Amino acid sequence: MQFIETEEDLAALYGTPGEAATAKVARRLTPLYRAWIARSRFCILSTVGPEGTDASPRGDDGPVVTVLDPGTLALPDWRGNDRIDSLRNIVRDPRVSLMFFVPGSNNVVRVNGRGGVTADAGLRARFERSGKLPRTVLLIEIAEVYSQCARAILRSGLWTRGDDSEGLPSFGDILREMTEGAIDGAAYDAEWPDRAAKTMW
Repeated sequence: MQFIETEEDLAALYGTPGEAATAKVARRLTPLYRAWIARSRFCILSTVGPEGTDASPRGDDGPVVTVLDPGTLALPDWRGNDRIDSLRNIVRDPRVSLMFFVPGSNNVVRVNGRGGVTADAGLRARFERSGKLPRTVLLIEIAEVYSQCARAILRSGLWTRGDDSEGLPSFGDILREMTEGAIDGAAYDAEWPDRAAKTMW
């Protein structure tokens, strides 16, 4: 198989972006981009490090990020699996991207920039929830923000097809497979909802 190896060959296949594709790019949050992101409870955080790339889902029951100013976002690091792949990458390479989703909207807003991880007590306190604090907060310095073409979500029917998870392998099933039965997948699945409820924040 022959791969395309130059930007010129790639551009020859795709042509020039339309005016709207470039006019939508802002270097800081405009009022409308800020309003859009404030409605997002879920985003994908993408990072890069010496071992390669990483993409991590981030979610909250309100806005997933806090806008500190038109050029800075704050993303609390709530409970997870403690792998810290994304945070480890950012400590070594600050380049980050975020893709913000709003259920029902066929648009996505992307932010590219540079991140830094802080355990600053005052900033962590801004996210206090029932006495619990995130262990760290990711600060993102915005380099560019823009809306993403809606065609991918439209093609996938992401919000409209009414798919369900029946027949989908559970995480317990996957753990059982990966450990050749050393981890009891059924027990893991049965215990997970209660464990998640107790460790959400």
